[in-house]
Amino acid sequence: MDGMTSGHFIFIPSVLLLGLVIGWVLGSRVARDAYAAELRRREERTARRAGGNEPVSDR
Repeated sequence: MDGMTSGHFIFIPSVLLLGLVIGWVLGSRVARDAYAAELRRREERTARRAGGNEPVSDR
């Protein structure tokens, strides 16, 4: 065993960067979905307090 090759200095940071990008994309999707769900809950709560029984969104 001669130790690490120069490929390690390219491969390992590229894998870390790829993981960072994938995490960023998946995390932003989850955050966007959570924000949209919170807005829907607020709209439904407002509609209930106003006395309307019909849904606010046209989904």
